[in-house]
Amino acid sequence: MRFWKNTNTLDGFMPELLNLVSPEEADVAVIGSKPIDLGQHPRLRGLFKCGVGVDNVPFYECEARGISIGLPSAQTSDFIFEETANFTTHLILTMLYATVGDLETWVKTDRPLLNRRRALLIGQGNIGKRVKAKLAPLITVTSYDIAVQAEEELEPLVRQAEVVSLHLPLTVATEGWFDETKLSWMQDGAALVNTARGAIVDEMSLLKEIEQGRLWAAFDVFWKEPYYGPLRAYHPERFLMTPHVASTCADFLAGLAADLRVFVQGLMI
Repeated sequence: MRFWKNTNTLDGFMPELLNLVSPEEADVAVIGSKPIDLGQHPRLRGLFKCGVGVDNVPFYECEARGISIGLPSAQTSDFIFEETANFTTHLILTMLYATVGDLETWVKTDRPLLNRRRALLIGQGNIGKRVKAKLAPLITVTSYDIAVQAEEELEPLVRQAEVVSLHLPLTVATEGWFDETKLSWMQDGAALVNTARGAIVDEMSLLKEIEQGRLWAAFDVFWKEPYYGPLRAYHPERFLMTPHVASTCADFLAGLAADLRVFVQGLMI
C-alpha cells in the first residue's frame, strides 16, 4: 500500500508513513483535522481519520467512489475522550488561576476559594460529560446541551460563568455559533476554553474582546492550523494557545497506529 497524509500524528508510530507518494499515486490517505480534496486522489482505496471529529471526512464522496473509511476503534476513541477531557480540565483550571499575582512586583491577587468558582460546559457528549465529572469535586459546574435544552436557557448560564468551555461538533449549524452576541454575555474577566473546533467561535468577535482586555481564552483548536492569525499576538497572556494536542497521549497514538494497520490489512483482502 502506498500512503499519502496531511498529518504528522503517527510519524513516530508507523515508519511506513515516512515514505509517502504523491496524491495521484496514493492508495491510502491518512488525515488529521485538515480537509482533503479527493479529486487529487484518483487511485484512493481507503481514507483513515486520526481522531473522532469527522467534519472533514467526505463520507458521501467516498461512498460514491467506493473508498473505504477507517475511524478509531472504540478503545482508541475512549483514550481520545478521556485525555481530551483531562486536558480541558487542565485548561479550565489554568484560566481560573490566570491572575493569581505578578512575579515582578510580588503582588498577590485576592481570589475566591476554588470551589466557589463557576464553569459552564456547553455540550454534554463523550468529552463534555467527562469534564463535568472531573471538575464537579473542585468547582461549581453547570452545563448546557444544545440538543436538548431551549435556546433561551443559555444566556443566563453564560452570564454566571467565570469560564465557558465548548464541547460541540463542527457542523453547518455550529460554525461561528459562539458569536459576538454570546461573547458579550460573558462577564468581564471571564475565559473561553475551546478544545473542540476553532470554527465554532467567531474569530473576529473574539479578537475584539481580547484586544479590549475584557476576556481571556485558552484554545487548542483553531480556524486554520497551524494558526498564525491575529489572535496569536496575544499568546500566552490573554490567548493561551496549544497546538491541537488535547488528545495526544502515547496510549491514543499507539491505539491509532494499531487501528490503521488493521484498516490497511482489510483493504488488502
